[in-house]
Parts: sequence; C-alpha cells; structure tokens
Amino acid sequence: MNKRVLITGGTGFIGGALCGTLLDRGYGLTILSRQSADAVRALCGQVEVINNLESLRGHAGFDAVINLAGEGIADKRWTAERQQALINSRVVLTHTLAEVIKSWKQKPDVIVSGSAVGFYGDQGELRVTENTAPNDEFTHQMCRDWEKAALELESLGVRVCLSRTGIVAGPEGGFLKRMVLPFKLGLGGRLGAGHQYMPWIHREDVVAALIWMLETPQASGAYNVVSPNPVTNREFTLCLASTLHRPAIFPVPASVLKLALGKMSRLLLTGQRAIPERLIDSGFEFRYPTLAEALEASTK
Repeated sequence: MNKRVLITGGTGFIGGALCGTLLDRGYGLTILSRQSADAVRALCGQVEVINNLESLRGHAGFDAVINLAGEGIADKRWTAERQQALINSRVVLTHTLAEVIKSWKQKPDVIVSGSAVGFYGDQGELRVTENTAPNDEFTHQMCRDWEKAALELESLGVRVCLSRTGIVAGPEGGFLKRMVLPFKLGLGGRLGAGHQYMPWIHREDVVAALIWMLETPQASGAYNVVSPNPVTNREFTLCLASTLHRPAIFPVPASVLKLALGKMSRLLLTGQRAIPERLIDSGFEFRYPTLAEALEASTK
C-alpha cells in the first residue's frame, strides 16, 4: 500500500496500538511527538519522527492525517490553567495542524481527527446519537471548537472524519489501569449514585473504527466511537468486580468527589448514553460489543 500517514498523538494509549496495526497494513508513518525518536520507535515501531509541527510547513504532503493529540482530560484537577492546557493541546494544536496542511503542495485525501462523546455534555438517560443536541458546558465547548478546527480543511476538498470517542478499555493503560488496583484490593465501588452512563469501548474497536474512517471513501463527519451497549456506572462497577472476582462494596459519595476533584468531578458523575448509530448503519462490526467481553480481554 505504502501510503504516507502523519499521526499526532501516536504514542498515546490509542495511538500506540493504531501505529502497529497501520504498519502491519503497509502504511508509512510519520509521528509528531515531543519524545526522542528512539522512545517513539520503542512504542510505535519503525516510523519517522518529527518534534515540531512547524517543520512541516511547505512540506510535499501526506496521503492522510490522523490527529489524536491531546493531554489526558482526567490527569489533573480542572483549574482555569489546566482547562486552558486541555484546550491548547486539542483546539489550538488542531488549528495549527490545519494551517500547516494548507501549506502543503499535496493536500491529504482525508483527516481523521479526534473528539469525544464529551461533545454532548451531560445527557442523563437520553439515547444519544450523532444528531443529539449538546448540553452547553466545558466539554462540549472544547470538543465543538476541536472539531471546528479540523473541519476548516473541508473547504480544500479534504475528507474530514471526527471520532467522538468514549471511555477506552484495554490492557495495561487507559482509565482501567487506575481502577483495577483498588478493585483487586476489594476497595472498589460505584461513583455517586451510579446512575450516570459510561459510554465505553475497547481499544481494538477504536483502532478498527479509525482505520475504517481512513479507508472508507464515503465516510465523513462525526461518528460516535463507542460500544453499541453503554452501561451505567453501577453496571460497570458490578461487571468489573465480577471479572476480577472481587466485591464492589465501597461507593464513593458524590460530595467526596466534588470536594476532591472540583469541576473535574463532572467527568465521573455525569455521562452520555451514547450509541454508535452511524457506525452501526455503515455495517461496522465490533469485536467487543459487550462489557463483559471487553473487561475479560483487558484484565487478563
């Protein structure tokens, strides 16, 4: 195949797995990363590494771009400074990426750009599809502007796909890495009342969906990259405890989360019952459609 793909965020939890699969499929990869070339290749395989997006101004161009860059949204308390850092690593970087792409001699056929189900804000128990009106809050505003920056390229004839990704499960990383230890110690439990929905997806299905968008000429616009079977936090908690053969008897009160995490507690206490309607309608098949299968594969 030997198509050339530029990837931002290639060393992350999703990006590392994506790089290996794309290399196996014959793609030539260039990874934008602040890490050393040796460190990137240790994670991603035999790839070209660049450390500065500006170095690509006036470049000959790539066949495709996959934009997964973004600091971890739950890594630190949401101070005003932290919220700006989250915006900069997503919105500002994607806007800069679009401006750099505009300078290329050859424009890419497609950009697959990251977003999140946080686009919709808190939706309670409502069934959320790609057409659901968002609740206007911080995560929506950030994802809206993130997507808008990528959509600038449509005017150049670039096909733009937006991956509104949910909570990603997989081995040795992601949010499960934080949850498994307390559950193994018998200290796990629901968050708040546990009624909030968790739109989860296994990492292998995220990678497959990103590649489907990359390789499907008719694919464009926003896709909910989530399992077809969302669960509440209570259901997730019970399933994880069962998978690990441990009890789940230590719930964390909402008041404690709000005190400890401030604004960021909304990430844990609200959610979206998101459905991958457009992927389902396209015939996309999930390898891990149920939570029990995904957790079993992720906690071995």
